[in-house]
Amino acid sequence: MKSRNAFRLAVVRLLILLACAAHSPARAEDAAESKSGKLQFVLYLSRHGVRSPTKAPAQYDAYSAAPWPEWSVPPGYLTAHGYQLMKLFGAYDRAKLASDGLLAPAGCGDAARVSILADSDQRTRETGKAIGEGMFPGCPVNVKAKPEGTEDPLFHSLHAPVAESSQALALAAVEGRIGGDPGNLTEVYRSQLATLEGILAGCGHSAKPAHERTSLFDIPSSIQRGKGDHPLQFRGPLSTASSLSENLLLEYTEGMTGQALGWGCLDEANLRRVMELHTAASIVEQRMPVIARMYASNLLGHIVNSLEQAATGKPMAGALGMPGDRVLFLVGHDTNLATVAGVLNLDWIIDGRLNDTPPGGAMIFELWRSTAGTFQVRLFYTAQTLDQMRNASALTLNNPPPQVPLFVPGCSGPDMSCSLQGFAQTVSSSIDSSLVGAAR
Repeated sequence: MKSRNAFRLAVVRLLILLACAAHSPARAEDAAESKSGKLQFVLYLSRHGVRSPTKAPAQYDAYSAAPWPEWSVPPGYLTAHGYQLMKLFGAYDRAKLASDGLLAPAGCGDAARVSILADSDQRTRETGKAIGEGMFPGCPVNVKAKPEGTEDPLFHSLHAPVAESSQALALAAVEGRIGGDPGNLTEVYRSQLATLEGILAGCGHSAKPAHERTSLFDIPSSIQRGKGDHPLQFRGPLSTASSLSENLLLEYTEGMTGQALGWGCLDEANLRRVMELHTAASIVEQRMPVIARMYASNLLGHIVNSLEQAATGKPMAGALGMPGDRVLFLVGHDTNLATVAGVLNLDWIIDGRLNDTPPGGAMIFELWRSTAGTFQVRLFYTAQTLDQMRNASALTLNNPPPQVPLFVPGCSGPDMSCSLQGFAQTVSSSIDSSLVGAAR
């Protein structure tokens, strides 16, 4: 009898506690609780911030009537403006994750629950530092990266020569998409190439050029089997225009003005037009599934392992970060975003740009736990607008960077989510498991 009364008393106490909890103010960690569950973990696959062009300005001069501008940092380095933009992104991510109940809105306590892994380049390591500084100002945040000059297979899977059979297959895949003639690409994008050609030529009002420039349309087109760790060798107007249009984007987002901004010929409208050339080249060189699989299999394998580790809370072979992490940043390159998108057949439109991967852009993998205890994965893509980058606009919940949901063919349902198991199966069936190595 005494035991029965004790049991009843325990039940009454439990009901009282539950009733009190129901009427108490909501805790921050309960903010993400909804009919679909609770946000448990977020993984960001981010491109580095605004950098200088990867070659010295003089190496691009052959295609322009006037010299390209000088930069304040060595080729390929993150600029001070680029660092500031990524700090702004980090501060916004903290605010957004706090509103979702995943992190506290302030303080250093959650810094230990966030891992930042970056590629070994200066621009990626400094981007990781900027994100950490923006998220946790004044707090110690560790960015893990290999020493500069050391190739990291997480972000550069093709660290070994590509087999001849794979090169042949990549060539066939591309030729089968472009009608067997690389010159077709010039015709498809002739209008955008002409816009870029006008900018390079000084848009009709520059002084007499200091040298005879090479027209984009005079560059021979060819696509051949690659050499070494490259599946393809792609040359021609589109390939060259891809690099040059990217340089113009960097000038614009760096905030350059006057002659330093496209020799006074560049505005947002024609920048958007020539940016299509960079995206178009990535379709041929990176997003083709046969090619993308070579580049992204290792990275995607580790992303799945990391999501599964976060779901169980236990160490898992091949996972990145720590089992108790709530957030994981992987800071790499536009190549990583384009090839992951190619493997998973992802597309997006953001700030009026199709499948663009500008500096600071990121693919977001959210892991949700349902009230029934099952796990779902939701994918998004985010990037600052051109104006937000150019003007270093503060990013807040009221002035956020655009973010759009991604549909994953093969596992996404009407609500755009995949079950964790379905996402893992989709990735497994899409990648080459022989290219997935040990965790870094």
